[in-house]
Amino acid sequence: MAVLICGSLAYDTIMTFEGRFAEQILPEQLHILNVSFLVPALRRDFGGCAGNIAYAHKLLGGDPLPMAALGRDGADYIERIKSLNIDTRHVLQVDDNYTAQAMIMTDRDNNQITAFHPGAMMQAHLNNKITRDIGAALGIVAPDGRDAMLQHAEQFAAAGIPFVFDPGQGLPMFNGEELRHFIELATWVTVNDYEGKMLCERTGWSEAEISRKLKGMIVTLGSEGCAVWESGEQQLVAPVKAREVVDPTGCGDAWRGALLFGLERQWPLARCAELGNKLGALKIAQRGPQNYTLDFKVE
Repeated sequence: MAVLICGSLAYDTIMTFEGRFAEQILPEQLHILNVSFLVPALRRDFGGCAGNIAYAHKLLGGDPLPMAALGRDGADYIERIKSLNIDTRHVLQVDDNYTAQAMIMTDRDNNQITAFHPGAMMQAHLNNKITRDIGAALGIVAPDGRDAMLQHAEQFAAAGIPFVFDPGQGLPMFNGEELRHFIELATWVTVNDYEGKMLCERTGWSEAEISRKLKGMIVTLGSEGCAVWESGEQQLVAPVKAREVVDPTGCGDAWRGALLFGLERQWPLARCAELGNKLGALKIAQRGPQNYTLDFKVE
């Protein structure tokens, strides 16, 4: 069966700053910040959480079904998705806005500064089609328009379809009560370490407490691997060393594509995390969120 991937589709404009942000930003002058970065390298990629997760999931041999919104400039993204043999039936195209755009600048230490225009993503809630007969074994609520995230979580739960709650960069849009409700509806939660701290702070629940309300919670730790929480107990999953570190954009989404692949096959969470670490290490060695290929066999 398919895996329903609710989230954003976006165009990523990715720029490389060859210096360090820390050397250009003076802490004592933050109140009058006015900086300019020379970016010799610039390119435009297909991105957005739903697109990146679907790419990773398909690469592993899964059947992703993205549910997302594109703007009037989204025709080439539609063609891109079709070229990957990914179903586009739940990709909504709206004519009164542009597709979401992310402008991402990365320095030599892989720190990033991102400007994001949501565009058509804010109309993703018009995709209100999650029902029991949608043909999905499970799904994910990834960063998207606020209304869409709230609506899709409710619909997954009403349809009895297990799903991952992945608030990502959308987490600050929600207060503690809303985040607690997401967790109560979800089957699993995944966050990075920073988001995990914010989630715990806003809900008033620890990682252990959150994990007791779900089948599991996974906190990714970048180059240190990840922490898998189940029934209040933590298990650390070792990282996979990347061949080289080129571009971190989309690493978390690659990891989530692998997570969904494993969950669909009913793997233990730790095994899902191991595959996620492996795919994330593969992705970080390539530029762009959807330009890497597999160099290993999934077993």
